[in-house]
Amino acid sequence: MDTFKTVKETSKGLFTEKKSKFISFAIPVQTVEDVKIEVEKYRKEYYDARHVCWAYMLGSGRDEFRSNDDGEPSGTAGKPILGQINSNELTNILIVVIRYFGGVKLGTSGLIVAYKEAAIEAIANAEIIEKTVDLEISFQFEYPFMNDVMKIVKDLEPAILNQQYDTDCFMTLKIRKGLYDQLISRLEKVESLHFPQTD
Repeated sequence: MDTFKTVKETSKGLFTEKKSKFISFAIPVQTVEDVKIEVEKYRKEYYDARHVCWAYMLGSGRDEFRSNDDGEPSGTAGKPILGQINSNELTNILIVVIRYFGGVKLGTSGLIVAYKEAAIEAIANAEIIEKTVDLEISFQFEYPFMNDVMKIVKDLEPAILNQQYDTDCFMTLKIRKGLYDQLISRLEKVESLHFPQTD
């Protein structure tokens, strides 16, 4: 698989149950550092809330994830939020759910339902987009072979990230993972072309 689904921009949801208010946000993130920054931001903004619970998933393989109950009974908040990320097959996403306690206890099963529904609301209001898993390749070649290289670029349509033309030309391309091997094998056939050694 060389594609994954994520959210385009931050979206908001709201769920109320027995006077407790659950405000949810689905936020696009790339790294654990992004997650920390966003969680801290919502903690500051909703400093008077009883709980700020969250879950995230990262990576095109959807293999880096974590959830946090922030003082709610174990497994009643972060897990149901993460469950919705999973069931929608999303990644590079953080969902934060802020709870304002309404004075009536919801019980374990009530909390699980509430956090799940709040996460569903945030996702329902988000624009889901599909992105490709991309790889980069840099190489050098002699100027007379420019046409050969540009024909490959035209055929496979990689993004050109960098190009320098002189006696020796240098180029960096980005292409979706599924076409990477094909791009390499075609470039290898171009005379004078070589891939600089990287550490």
